[in-house]
Parts: sequence; structure tokens; C-alpha cells
Amino acid sequence: MPRMRASLLLIPILLAAALMPGAADARRVSANTQKLYDELDQATTDYRNGLLQMRRGETAPGREAVRAASAKLLASARRCEATRGCEVARFVAAYDALLQHGADVAAGGGEGFGAEAAQAALAGEGSAVLASMPEAGRSVAMLKGRDLRELIEMNGPVKAALAEWLTWMRPSLITSWENYQQMRFLMWPEYEQAGLPEALLFGILAKESNGRVHAVSRAGAAGPMQFMPATGARFGLGWRDGFDTRYDPQLAARASVLYFNERFAELNNDLEFAVAAYNGGEGRALRLKRAAGDKDFWDPSVYATLPPETRDYVPYVLAAAWLFLHPEEYGLEFPQVNGAATVLKLQAPASIYQLAICLGGPREGYFRALRNLNPRYEPHHAIPAGTELRVPVAVPPLYQRSCVSGPRAELAVALMAASKPTVASMSAPPARAAAARTYRVRSGDTLSSIARRHDCAGPDQLARANGLRAPYVIRAGQRLQLKGCTG
Repeated sequence: MPRMRASLLLIPILLAAALMPGAADARRVSANTQKLYDELDQATTDYRNGLLQMRRGETAPGREAVRAASAKLLASARRCEATRGCEVARFVAAYDALLQHGADVAAGGGEGFGAEAAQAALAGEGSAVLASMPEAGRSVAMLKGRDLRELIEMNGPVKAALAEWLTWMRPSLITSWENYQQMRFLMWPEYEQAGLPEALLFGILAKESNGRVHAVSRAGAAGPMQFMPATGARFGLGWRDGFDTRYDPQLAARASVLYFNERFAELNNDLEFAVAAYNGGEGRALRLKRAAGDKDFWDPSVYATLPPETRDYVPYVLAAAWLFLHPEEYGLEFPQVNGAATVLKLQAPASIYQLAICLGGPREGYFRALRNLNPRYEPHHAIPAGTELRVPVAVPPLYQRSCVSGPRAELAVALMAASKPTVASMSAPPARAAAARTYRVRSGDTLSSIARRHDCAGPDQLARANGLRAPYVIRAGQRLQLKGCTG
């Protein structure tokens, strides 16, 4: 889980100040600061032009333009931080707005796909494939010009982690692979265009969340890449229109790219220290790197000073990345997963739970894929008819056959209408059962996890009921009113 110093909790306040009309113009700025602001304006223009190129179908030059503009913007932001009178919050706000604009352009008003492509898919006989990826090219894995296979040291800790992934953690590794393949078309391009190896993405994903986009840690880290709220805000993640974008696989992958590139820049491209920073904190990793001098990460005098969790975390990530590159050497067979996706327009209201029931399917069914590809929707809430969902390519014919009408469609509706009686509903007097309830926040709780646990309408509704404002920071011991919650 990437962490950051406490002062960054002030980012939302700084953003608000930076976005006030005339706030920056009202101050006299130096020539150096004005130059940085001009660079910001140019990088913003270049970024938007790159997105327009991509939308016109000029994918390669558009991606390169976006990548170059991002690099310029972040370089200018770093210089701004060292320039007196320069408002770093202005750069953060601009980059956050560009990330949102990019998501909107990619979505075309839908949920992750261009509107024309979605219409073409829905107009044809069956559903056209809107997003698919070639097979993973595991033979080449470069990191900052060096082969990742040469960077991962096969020492005692990494070998021990390999043994655990291949034994009692094997089911978790396979599940991570299957979940990742369904989201690969959203996540891998972010790493690919940044020149980061796919194996690193998989290693982090497998250790952090097993590829479950709604995973939440006890400390409050959330999403497939497990960002803490403050760190997520720093890299463009946060609450937008009632949705915590830490759960969005594409935006989370993009944020992790930005995080790693920042760490590599300050840690001299040291892979182990960068991974340690992701879990144990960037400040701690940087101090340790500087104190280590010529000693490497695995030197006992360096490695032993890490927290126990980080000492385990780094080998686990590297071992999972190694197995991603070399499964055949260990008799490991990753299952074939068709990661192609398309869009499905709902013909009647349905929740993700209801769809998972009527679709059926092999082994684990389609619940996890639907949940991961459509993170904005709570699984038990009915999604309106006409909504376009991202779905595996095999789903549309199953939907037409079993979810629109017929016995299984009716069964799914009936099962979702059922509810388990609670002890309170069976024994408490009616007036008391209907009384407003409260919940004492525990360490690691988030509004999303509380809302899911108590069957609330959603974290935004829970926030409104308690007078909370974005980014909805809650603390252990705080009492929350569970208005409108039934669980």
C-alpha cells in the first residue's frame, strides 16, 4: 500500500484554493514561476490534443503525445516544488482534471468505451469485441532499459516466497491471474506506454488485492492497487460523482505508474527499494536507500531494518512477477482466460448479483468479472434499464438466453427479492427496530466498507447523512448515523 507524509492530507484544501478564480493571478509571481505556469498550460494543451488524436483513431501518436505531455507536466511540477512562490497545488489540480478528462473521453459518455464503438457493437448481430489484448509477451520484460529477469535476485527470501506462491498460496495466485486477465485491457496499456514491465503490475496486483477491485485493507487502502486516500489523491484518485476512483482498475494502474516513476527517479531505478516504498512508505525507503550507501537492498544490515511486513512484501511481489515470466519452469499452468470485453445494454433493471445468478457459467461464474469491470455499481443495487455495462465477450448471448425472460430470469428476480431475517427483526419491538442506529468506526474502516456491511444506499448517501464532505475522512471511534441502512 503506497503511503505518504501527513502534510499531503492538505491537498484537497490546496486544490480548492488553487481552483478559486483569480487566486493565482492575484499574486505577483516571479519570472521563473511564470515560466513554470506557461509550461503547465502548454503541457495541458498537448495532453488534450493527444486525447483527441486517440479519439480520431490515431492511437500510437496520440498515446505518445499524452505520455510526453504527462512527463513534461510532472517535471515542471517537481521544479515548481523547489521554486519559491510556485503553487504545486495548481499542477496537482491540472493533472487531476486531465485524468478525469481522459476518462471521460475514453468513456464517450458510457462506462469505459467510445460511444460509436458501443453503438456498433449493439447494432450488430451479437456483440462486437470492443476491448481485447494479445497474449502476454512474457519473453521481454524491460525496466528502465534493463531486463527484469536480471534485476530479480534469486536469493533466500525470494525463493521462500516462490515456495509459498507455489503451495498454499497457489489458489490465490491463480485467482489473481484470472482476475487480471479480465481487466488486462484496462490496466496493461498504462504500464506499457510508460515502459514498465507487465510482470511488475501483476506482482503488485497479486499481493495487494488478488485482482479484486473492491478490496479494502484494515488501514484503509482500497482498490486493485491498494492506494491510501491521501496517496491516491496525490496521483489523481479520489471521490468523483459519488464514486471512489481508487476502485477503477484503469485509473488505479495509471496512478501506480506515476507512483513508481516518481520512486524510480528518486531511488536511482532500484527495483527492490521502489517496491519497499509501495508498502512501507516512500520516506522510509528513501532514507534507507541513502543510509545504505554502496550496500544493496538485500544486505543484512539494510534488509533487517525494514518492518517485518515490508520484509515479506518485497519478496512476495518479486516472486509473483518471476512466476508471471517463468511459469513453465515450476510446472505452473496459468489457465487460459478470454479477456476480450464488450458492452451490454440492460433491457430491464438488474443488479450485478441478479445478473450473476441468471447468467450461470462455469466454476466461479461471472460475478467477479462483472464486479471488476463495473466498479461504480454496488452489487446488490438495481442498475437502470438502458445502462451499458462492460462484460466478458461470452456474456451477451447468455444474457439474451437466460436473463431477459424465462425460468432462470424469474428465479434470479425471486432470489434477489428474498432477505435473511435478522435477530433484531425477529425479537425487537417494531418501534425500536425502526429507530435510527449508529456505528462506531473501527480502525481500517472506510465509508464504502461500512456502507456495504450495513446495506446502505452507498457511501455518498452515508456521507450526506453524517454531514461529511469529500474526501470523506473518518476516524476510529467516530459515531456514524446509519440512516437508510437496512443491514
